[in-house]
Amino acid sequence: MSKGWLRAIASTPALAESIQIVGLVDLNRATAESLAKEFSLDGAVIGSDLAEVIAATKADLVFDIVIPAARFGVVSTALKAGCHVLSEKPMATSLAEGTALIKLAAETGKVHAIIQNRRFISGIRRMRRFVEEGAIGELTGVHCDFFLGPHFGGFREEMDNVLLLDMAIHTFDAARFVSGKVPLSVYCLEKNPVGSWYKHGASAHALFDFSDDVVFSYRGSWCAEGRRTSWESEWRLTGSKGMLTWDGEENFEAAVAGNEPGLLHGFTPIEVPGPKHEEETHGHASVIASFIEAIKTGKSPETASSDNIRSLAMVLGAIESAKTGRRVDISAQGQ
Repeated sequence: MSKGWLRAIASTPALAESIQIVGLVDLNRATAESLAKEFSLDGAVIGSDLAEVIAATKADLVFDIVIPAARFGVVSTALKAGCHVLSEKPMATSLAEGTALIKLAAETGKVHAIIQNRRFISGIRRMRRFVEEGAIGELTGVHCDFFLGPHFGGFREEMDNVLLLDMAIHTFDAARFVSGKVPLSVYCLEKNPVGSWYKHGASAHALFDFSDDVVFSYRGSWCAEGRRTSWESEWRLTGSKGMLTWDGEENFEAAVAGNEPGLLHGFTPIEVPGPKHEEETHGHASVIASFIEAIKTGKSPETASSDNIRSLAMVLGAIESAKTGRRVDISAQGQ
């Protein structure tokens, strides 16, 4: 995953000019050495102890790209050492840990944000604009389908709640962003279907109650062989005047009610405008740029941990619901 971050920095002139990679830390030193060679980071200090490498390099920032179980220790160490931190998702493995990291960032005066790169793509930005401009009236529902069968190998295949914790958070976070609503409660059914190559939780169906009577439904599987959906999910937004669909790739369709007499009134197609700000559509590069801008200006980044904990609360609420078989209130979480 670190390669995606490094490619984004190297291929974006503004980032390449403002960020110097001064150290690489990995429990397996050979892995860091290989990465340094691949990206020509000849001057980077290589080590297996984060605190030591921060001290040796006098780093200002830490890019946290570790497995979720290691996140709390890495972020805590970096913040206490005086570094701003941009983390992979999820921001923590529990709300208690997430809250503690938010508090620590405030105490140290450092920026702590999460790289929710999938909200920084053209399709998500276009849907957000479409909702904000009221093209289909008042939003009533957000509905997403996600069906793929990736064979990763490695840590994902050994995780508990793999779909919800490692992938669904992207769609959950994007739904929260697109709708502009607050998640209130969730009911979730989680399965590990016959034929799954994951240890646990490769499939989930979740139904969220958002503020203002908006419903968000999610159907997903990470062990679905056959014709797949987009990695960004397939979307349907319903409103008081019409609907929008997006296939997660290039195809948008939107329409409002028509004027045909009878049972069904038909529909009238409408345009789906492009994103308001093109610079917000470059995935990792856009998130990193937002992070750097926040450090320079003091303005809170869009994916600040103090806000993104709401997306974590959606995931953990869904996991709790799946375990208990009950609807879970998440309105008080992530405050």
